[in-house]
Amino acid sequence: MKPEDFDLIAGIVKSKSGLVLGKDKTYLVTSRLTPVARKHKLADLSALVSALRLRREGELVHDVVEAMTTNETSFFRDLKPFDAFRDVVLPYMVSSRQKQKKLRIWCAACSTGQEPYSLAILLREQGGALANWRFDIVATDLNGAVLERARSGRYTQFEVQRGMPAKLLVKYFRKVDNDWQLNPEIRSAVTFREQNLLGNIGAVGRFDVIFCRNVLIYFDPSTKERVIKSLEGVLEEDGALFLGGAESTVGIRSNLKPVKNVRGCYARADNFVTQFAPAIPQRVLNSRALV
Repeated sequence: MKPEDFDLIAGIVKSKSGLVLGKDKTYLVTSRLTPVARKHKLADLSALVSALRLRREGELVHDVVEAMTTNETSFFRDLKPFDAFRDVVLPYMVSSRQKQKKLRIWCAACSTGQEPYSLAILLREQGGALANWRFDIVATDLNGAVLERARSGRYTQFEVQRGMPAKLLVKYFRKVDNDWQLNPEIRSAVTFREQNLLGNIGAVGRFDVIFCRNVLIYFDPSTKERVIKSLEGVLEEDGALFLGGAESTVGIRSNLKPVKNVRGCYARADNFVTQFAPAIPQRVLNSRALV
């Protein structure tokens, strides 16, 4: 691929999704966009680039961006954020929202849905203590194709083996041919919608907890700050934001600060940080046991 062709594609992808494609991603671009060229009946990648030069909007651009966005995910990925949500954030939210008995959670860049479904299962596992509560889990991604897969709640044997404990697999999934499909009660607990993190995210509403993990690592510094500020804008005053293990708000102008001893968790409210950080259960600090 010619350097100028790569630069054109990289520029379009960055402007539409925030994803930064380094020069070492030429092979990735070629492998992912060749099927896009075939879909649009273009002879090869050179023809695809020529078409992109003529139009910077429309179905072709949409398909190029979807093909290049990263969709790596797994059930209960990294484990500790889920432990921290269950043992630190959730008790705080339940205590502070006794009157409303409602909690809104947003999983941004949810890909094929393993993260929001993991949270839905985790909440269901709390049992009767939360029986009268309403949990709204909203999961978004800019890739419509992966959202369709997520809505189906159907996963391969390989996908469920990546992080899903056996006893939860048996409890919440059923075998469908060679795949596993989540029970309707878990699928219905999550609302999926298309949303670009660079767009107007105010449209999704306000949230008590936001998971936006392993996304910022693909953005340049200015885009990271833009996204963090947008997330902060829809986070409740005492809400909690979870970022990926390799991500942080360091160097970003934001009121969100790390919650001591809760890896990947950020909050702006002093009461959240001071009341719950000292009381974190030891197993959240040391254990990788989900249940």
